[in-house]
Amino acid sequence: MMRGIKKTLFVKLILFTILSFVFIQKSGACSGYKITSGDKTILGSNEDAWRVTPHIWFEKGKGNGLYGAAFTGSRYDGANGYAPQSGMNEMGLAFERLASHHPVKENFANRKTISNPTKYLKDILHSCKSVEEVRAFISNYDHSYFIEDVFIYVDQSGKYLIVEPYTLTIGNEPTYVISNFCPSITLEQNANKLDRYRNGVAFLKNGFDTSLAYCTALSDKMHVCRKKIGDGTLLSSIWDLKNKTVNLYFYHDYKTTVQFNVSEELKKGDHSIAIETLFPHNAEFEKLRHFKTPKDSIAIGLFIVASAGFFLLTSIFFLIHYFRRKKTLKYAYIPLVLVPNGLFLFYYMIVLSGSVNVFYFPAPYKDPTNVFVSLTSYLPFLLLVLIFPFSVINYRLFKENSWSFLAKGLFTLNNLIYIILIGLFVHWRFYDVF
Repeated sequence: MMRGIKKTLFVKLILFTILSFVFIQKSGACSGYKITSGDKTILGSNEDAWRVTPHIWFEKGKGNGLYGAAFTGSRYDGANGYAPQSGMNEMGLAFERLASHHPVKENFANRKTISNPTKYLKDILHSCKSVEEVRAFISNYDHSYFIEDVFIYVDQSGKYLIVEPYTLTIGNEPTYVISNFCPSITLEQNANKLDRYRNGVAFLKNGFDTSLAYCTALSDKMHVCRKKIGDGTLLSSIWDLKNKTVNLYFYHDYKTTVQFNVSEELKKGDHSIAIETLFPHNAEFEKLRHFKTPKDSIAIGLFIVASAGFFLLTSIFFLIHYFRRKKTLKYAYIPLVLVPNGLFLFYYMIVLSGSVNVFYFPAPYKDPTNVFVSLTSYLPFLLLVLIFPFSVINYRLFKENSWSFLAKGLFTLNNLIYIILIGLFVHWRFYDVF
């Protein structure tokens, strides 16, 4: 009885782990900058994400001493609405959130926990008007919760606050460029390995101003557009902290902009706008919309999870099947191929359920931190080699009736899954290596 319960719990744990990989999607690379010249400060934000739901929304301050604010974001967070990626309040305090990495250290003791990150980020803009106030607000919380993020807050004075998982740093340089790293633990030579950061720093060295034309050119210089399907920067926002305006540029097209006056929009009350509806048709964005992966298609995600379970279980089945019947089993070499191949594919399904990078970066995908993930990029070619001889043998098995019904059924289902996977690999352009 206990053994059966343990097996059930084990299977549930595997499914939960894989499903967590499938349906949790982190933002990709981002970049930003702040420029102060005279009495004018600009915060520029490039959100580089693979989501297709960018929004801008406006929230009035609800209560005494609370400020109205505008936010942009593309990740839907249920009852909380969209999670803010950048924003500005009516006092000219603006911010941007960027993905980063920081080694885990001990959490802050005796501080409030962050139980609702979306509300927490909104509350900062609703409550604060300067970076000093933001620092005081955040210091009440265990902000190491955002272990995979770095934030920049900028106020009208030109001061900026860098919020890392374990440090809060205020600066007052006229220009500042930020990307996907924590400045306190990153050497400049390592930061310069990021093209978008290096390009921004180099652009500013030639002189700077706060005109919309200059900031648009800088955002353009720092944007991302990958060759595979033209994906990259989803939304560029240029926040004018003096005039309380924001200029939006959709899907790295810097020829067309839409401007909002935050104060005027707040007079209309709380409202949200899908950014795509504000701009002309964008062919590259349509490619992104139709480029389905396990992260944005429940059907594909569940198929990948089911395939992982199938490959693991059939590897065990054919291993047992071989040793029980190896003396009389026709085509005995087939199980010997299915067992390791099934285990390789089980691991590959987990890879496909993990980082979304594998779908958007050039094939064969090379993971800079894991050679085994890089090697799995060649498995689609192995399936191409195997599918024809496997199909021929599959046909013969049904004519000769030399395998058990269960073994034939599993082998047939295995080949059907191979065919579906090959179709998905074509869709994801995993064979585009030349």
